[in-house]
Amino acid sequence: MTESPADWVRDLVDPALRTETARLHASVRQVVGYHFAWWDEHGRPTTEQGGKRIRPALAFLSAKAIGAQAKDALPAAVAVELVHNFSLLHDDVMDGDTLRRHRPTAWSVFGAPRAILAGDALLGLAWQVLAESGSVMSAAAMSVMGEDLLALTNGQGIDLEFERRTEVDLAECLAMAAGKTSSLLGCSCALGALFAGADSAQVGRLRQFGHHLGMSFQLVDDLLGLWGRPATTGKPVLADLRARKKSLPVVAALTSGTRAGAELAELYLRPDPLTGGELRRAALLVELAGGKAWCETAVGNEVRLALECLDAAGLPPGGRTDLAAIAEKLAHRNR
Repeated sequence: MTESPADWVRDLVDPALRTETARLHASVRQVVGYHFAWWDEHGRPTTEQGGKRIRPALAFLSAKAIGAQAKDALPAAVAVELVHNFSLLHDDVMDGDTLRRHRPTAWSVFGAPRAILAGDALLGLAWQVLAESGSVMSAAAMSVMGEDLLALTNGQGIDLEFERRTEVDLAECLAMAAGKTSSLLGCSCALGALFAGADSAQVGRLRQFGHHLGMSFQLVDDLLGLWGRPATTGKPVLADLRARKKSLPVVAALTSGTRAGAELAELYLRPDPLTGGELRRAALLVELAGGKAWCETAVGNEVRLALECLDAAGLPPGGRTDLAAIAEKLAHRNR
């Protein structure tokens, strides 16, 4: 294969995304197309990528793992990408983020009301895609997506609650990640398997594969939030520390019982904004308190658990290859 996975995934899913979003009112479609990086704020076409399409890739690869054609899972792939971008549009408003994928966020360009409405529209479209798929599995797929959407919003709610609290334990932080990130990756795999005609046991195993993959994804994302390069993350340096996010490495450090963890708590929980030097000191303290090492170990554990789920799924020969490869790639991205 000469194309990267992202290329062939885009070739399958992006035309369908454009077709579905063409149903939207022009003012909503303008925001959606900007968010997807199909055009700029004036409606002029761009050449930017606008996201990695990880969730559609998982839906397609799960269908292939069962022995179907990737295109059989197109409704699943479109639905999960629409839900994902619904959540991003709303997250950016809630978090006040002004940059995503190296571009100003939709709400910062068009205003919060239009960005929220665009997110709502994408969520509605996701349900329509599944309902109109013509598959005998559409009802089951809608049920799975509903469960995981509730988990996603619950995770987001926990994350918002963390902003009002000075103390958060690691178990709570992991539960937040399981909802906010892992739920939709698990959903992507489950829906792809459903549209491929998998049995319930295979759907369950692939859903668990997606869950563990999602946990590793969030752990790596949190590592990049502290130590990633702005050129690859699309965020300012030490952005998560600047925002006082209670990410997994930070919480692991704060709850470590170490002197570095205590110093981090004193610095991190101060009401005043942290200076550049204080931000660098905070990042060092996270590392000295073991937060970075804990996260790196946890990434390896989650990948191992994900691969064990593939092994237990009863896939046809060669069925696990592409999913295993994407698990390893996501766990080591930009590191």
